[in-house]
Amino acid sequence: MKRPELLIPASSLEVLKIAVVFGADAVYIGGEAFSLRAKAKNFSLEEMKEGIAFAHARGVKVYVTANILAHNQDLEDARRYFEELKETGPDALIISDPGIFAIAKEICPNIECHISTQANNTNYGTYLFWYRLGAKRVVSARELSLSEIREIRKNIPKDMEIETFVHGAMCISYSGRCLLSNFLTGRDANQGACTHPCRWKYAVVEEKRPGEYMPVFENERGTFLFNSKDLCMIEHIPELLEAGIDSFKIEGRMKTALYVATVARTYRKAIDDYLASPDLYRSHMPWYISQISNCTYRQFTTGFFFGKPEHEAQIYDNNTYLKEYTYLGIAERITGDGICEIRQRNKFSVGEVIEVMKPGGENVSATVRSISDEEGREVESAPHPQQKLFVDLGTPLEQYDILRRKEEE
Repeated sequence: MKRPELLIPASSLEVLKIAVVFGADAVYIGGEAFSLRAKAKNFSLEEMKEGIAFAHARGVKVYVTANILAHNQDLEDARRYFEELKETGPDALIISDPGIFAIAKEICPNIECHISTQANNTNYGTYLFWYRLGAKRVVSARELSLSEIREIRKNIPKDMEIETFVHGAMCISYSGRCLLSNFLTGRDANQGACTHPCRWKYAVVEEKRPGEYMPVFENERGTFLFNSKDLCMIEHIPELLEAGIDSFKIEGRMKTALYVATVARTYRKAIDDYLASPDLYRSHMPWYISQISNCTYRQFTTGFFFGKPEHEAQIYDNNTYLKEYTYLGIAERITGDGICEIRQRNKFSVGEVIEVMKPGGENVSATVRSISDEEGREVESAPHPQQKLFVDLGTPLEQYDILRRKEEE
């Protein structure tokens, strides 16, 4: 059986490196223009070059998103952007707009073009259309079932690839083409400026009774009409492979390094276990499920893969994430005496028991023995975000290990 690609998102150079180390076959990133995640940190051209070099040195591909739905004023800027981008050497460009696609093919003829899910790719005729224009891969619409994907696979050339989202947040819109943000805030989701109003609380107000809010759904906490559960297909690797999907895509270009590491490591092990032995995959299922819950999520659903979702796929009473672990930092460097240098992300203190998350699957419990600042002064806690610290955990660490703390239930 063909080994599928595990495609992981990265919001920054640091997160790209974590994705690579924790098991990605490919990473997708956004530049500072033409990406649908304008609020993410995104990559400058220099960061892109460094990230691509880091990934390529480890046999990992990098794809760059340029998937806005373009307006007239975007086209000349896109031409200039692709001229700059081709020098950075990405393995593919992810595009949704036909005009942008034509410019990319003209300026970057040697870089693969992948068609974004934003292009509403719901049938094999659409796949064949893009294939004839020179697209190597199409990202299937999230509204497709596995049976529909199987039918697409049967009707497209063998060398054309299917990429499909298998994990992460779900948009309440058609293939991510949402107008809510633009309508309510003036910030266009299709231009990369989504404010995520699908997670807001809604009620009905009668015209002659302003200020009197009537919940649409019978619940004392109000209604979150558009708030989908998160997609998770970790229990269905066999079905995804059987459908002929070439690339398993994880959503999350605004997520933390802890989220990326957790999801990448879990899906990496699940895929490798299944290809080694279906029995091994089934026996490790409790571990996959426990690990995938170690990052923030909204409860899980299988989306459209097994038919149209029912009301159980929605969360009506809140918009909060479930959070079992807090991200503390990444081991950026290990000194000769085993001290770990980190840039702190959340507060922790001397004497606390924390956990070291390793790329191979191990989670090592450790007690914080000491914390020192850049001047070498010992401190009792790390209260300042992004502070550079030197931490003694009394256990061997390696660069890119992740430090996290389990929260009380």
